[in-house]
Amino acid sequence: MEPDLVAELRRRGHRVTTARRAVLTTLLESSDHLTADQIAEAVKRRNPDIDTSTVYRTLGLFEELGFVEHAHLGHGAAVYQLGRTHQHLVCEECGAVVDIPVSALDDLARNLRTGYQFEIRPGHFPLLGRCSRHTDAAARDTVHSHSQREHTHG
Repeated sequence: MEPDLVAELRRRGHRVTTARRAVLTTLLESSDHLTADQIAEAVKRRNPDIDTSTVYRTLGLFEELGFVEHAHLGHGAAVYQLGRTHQHLVCEECGAVVDIPVSALDDLARNLRTGYQFEIRPGHFPLLGRCSRHTDAAARDTVHSHSQREHTHG
């Protein structure tokens, strides 16, 4: 259990309940992006008496307090992680998710702020594209089909 988060919870006037400890422990032990249902399942495995709605309320509180962030990685349910601010890159071909630091978007954020008076909120939605496995394959296919066309028309 992250003692800083427990102390911060108390400092802000919130009780440290079994459910809150269980949700924090689940998030701390996971390196994956977990949906609320996956978090609830993991919590219930350890503490069968904790209701799914309690897990949802706890995630809401933790998000308000800045302990967790949620993001949408595609068409599925939102995923949660402890407040590790990062941007997600999602491959449209295979669904691979790559976490990058938000600082990688600093130039884009600055350009949008100065050129369009628009402030982006990185992390909430992913940047979609193709991972290297699929961009490399697309490049090979393009070269291959181009050389076939030259061979048949030449």
